[in-house]
Parts: sequence; structure tokens; C-alpha cells
Amino acid sequence: MNLVLVGYRGTGKSAIARKLGTLLVRPVVSLDEEIVRAAGLPIPELVAASGWNHFRDLEERVCREFGAKGDLIIDCGGGVVEREANFAALRDGGKVFWLRATPATIVARIGEDTSRPSLTGAKSFTEEVEEVLERRTPLYERIAHARIDTDGRTLDELAATISRRFQNASAK
Repeated sequence: MNLVLVGYRGTGKSAIARKLGTLLVRPVVSLDEEIVRAAGLPIPELVAASGWNHFRDLEERVCREFGAKGDLIIDCGGGVVEREANFAALRDGGKVFWLRATPATIVARIGEDTSRPSLTGAKSFTEEVEEVLERRTPLYERIAHARIDTDGRTLDELAATISRRFQNASAK
């Protein structure tokens, strides 16, 4: 069974995935890194050249590929919930943990990161986070088996909590 991390960008998915890989002695797969590998371009360049729809097509393909494997820690991009097809691909072979953070925490964590393309265009970064979170929250709720609040918690604490909950769920 896979352990799958979803949530808005900046909620700690990648860092926690690496900690979980060590704790659970499992390979970690970043779906965004797999998309970059498949496209041969960084995500901002891929989106600029081919658009978000092409990016989502590649994302759906890697979700199916790695969701069908077992015993992985899968770190998903924040928009993985934008495609319904990804839900079954990730849920059927794993337990999905939704990492949550407040918009203020997300902005503080990633507000200066220029490697992430805009999701809404000309809005301020804070407005973008609030708007996209509002749209995606019901989708994260639907895909997740469990939700984990990351505000004010250390990576070690979060990884230990998720590891324990995953092992308890897997034992049932």
C-alpha cells in the first residue's frame, strides 16, 4: 500500500515525504519531478510552452503509473485533485493524507518562490492562495482518508504522526 500526500503547495508535502521515506524505509516519488522528467522541462517552462491542460495530462499519466505500484511514499503536486481520474489512481492502492495549512502560513513559506507558475494570473500571491484553496478544499476533502494540519508543527512531529496513522490504517 502506498502512502500518498496531497495538499496545497507549501504545506510541507515534499519535506515530509522525505522524512517518511526514512522512517518507513520506502522509496519516495515526487509526481512533479516525474512530470519534469517526462516533459524534459521545468514546470514553469512546460506550462508556458504547452499550457496547464498538457501539464494535467502528464500528471494524470504519472498518477496512474505510480498509483498502481506499491510500498511508495507519493508526494503529489498541489493540483493533483484538479482531475477526477487521479482520485481512484491514488486512493485505490494507498492511503491519502491531506496536509493543510492556513493561507498565511502558505504565503510565509513559499511567497518568495519563483519556481512555481501562477495559478490565477494577475492577482496578488495571497489572493491566489485564498482563491485556489477555496476551490480545491472540497476536492482535497474528497480524496483524503485523513487530514493533517501542519501549522506550527515540526517536520519530525508531522512525519511521526503520519507514519503512526498510516501503520494503524494499514494494519486494519
